[in-house]
Amino acid sequence: MTDSTGKTGNTGKTLTSSGYYVSQEAQIQSDNPVATPKSTPPDILRCAYMELVVTDLAASRQFYVDVLGLHITEEDEQAIYLRSTEEFIHHNLVLRQGPIAAVAAFSYRVRTPEDLDRAVDFYTELGCDVRRNADGFVKGIGDSVRVVDPLGFPYEFFYGTEHVERLSWRYDLHTPGELVRLDHFNQVTPDVPRAVRHYQDLDFRVTEDIQDDEGTVYAAWMRRKPTVHDTAATGGDGPRMHHVAFATHEKHNILAICDKLGALRRSDAIERGPGRHGVSNAFYLYLRDPDGHRVEIYTQDYYTGDPDNPVVTWDVHDNQRRDWWGTPVVPSWYTDASLVLDLDGNPQPVIARTDSSEMAVTIGADGFSYTRADEGEDSMPEYKQGEYKLGHQL
Repeated sequence: MTDSTGKTGNTGKTLTSSGYYVSQEAQIQSDNPVATPKSTPPDILRCAYMELVVTDLAASRQFYVDVLGLHITEEDEQAIYLRSTEEFIHHNLVLRQGPIAAVAAFSYRVRTPEDLDRAVDFYTELGCDVRRNADGFVKGIGDSVRVVDPLGFPYEFFYGTEHVERLSWRYDLHTPGELVRLDHFNQVTPDVPRAVRHYQDLDFRVTEDIQDDEGTVYAAWMRRKPTVHDTAATGGDGPRMHHVAFATHEKHNILAICDKLGALRRSDAIERGPGRHGVSNAFYLYLRDPDGHRVEIYTQDYYTGDPDNPVVTWDVHDNQRRDWWGTPVVPSWYTDASLVLDLDGNPQPVIARTDSSEMAVTIGADGFSYTRADEGEDSMPEYKQGEYKLGHQL
């Protein structure tokens, strides 16, 4: 991937004392860009909710309500509407009973009702499947626009919503692992520069990315609200959903979730973590719900709202980019993801990534990683070389 100056990889970036590089954001160049519409894009405020299709609504209710503690706004035999503690809009997560586990919508709130008109014009110009429902596609949400975007993801935009009580003051309802906000989505896509370039057309700002010396981009983080991201583009076979993330206030909330899962003999729901990311600097935990949908619990990233906020670039071979403590990344975290649906409820076809795979270059048979760049892989003990070499697991 090249920036607007034609530089690739880490050329022209400033190396920090923490081992990553910083630079100012530039418009991403792609070998296969999505056309930039002449229409004004909708003004997106934040990621607002995800609609998940699950195959066993009762099992999902137990996981998201009884175990994770999300609050029920309303429910019926076909769907459950959940929200986190600080939310005042109707929901942050919809669980809908269906025949196949998948994502029906990545939903964003926009600034004004007029931004829905802009969304229709923007995506119609791109030739996308665009549908509008004045009554909303789900309960609690008003006039909405749903599209299949040029990358194959089902996106929704809305402004009007029912307000519900914010539960921040209801300490009698809080649990030790209280989930307070929907923080972000993560999307798996074969061509990361193409995805980033398109989302820049929607005025997303890039905050961090992972590259190699040749300029191959393995992942990028993009935001509308002033945090590290509202969504991320992870390189892989797609379109698929890597995870949906909810924030807690403190690290101890995440540890409490782990203890609760252990006490319930549900530790097998923990896929990865707890730990601290290099990327985003956040403390994390990755869980898998009964259908295999990945949920991240996330806390303590950083403010990004200034116009000259620097972009952070990590070397794909840096052993601390994915986990600051150098803890190995399990292979399933790279390979597994949820299907996404078109607007008729059909699974979108999955396209294979042709660029280098992050797993292959860091934990595959010929992959390598390092802790201290000047020493290369020799900085790693043999049992950690290649980060977590396939075939070396017990």
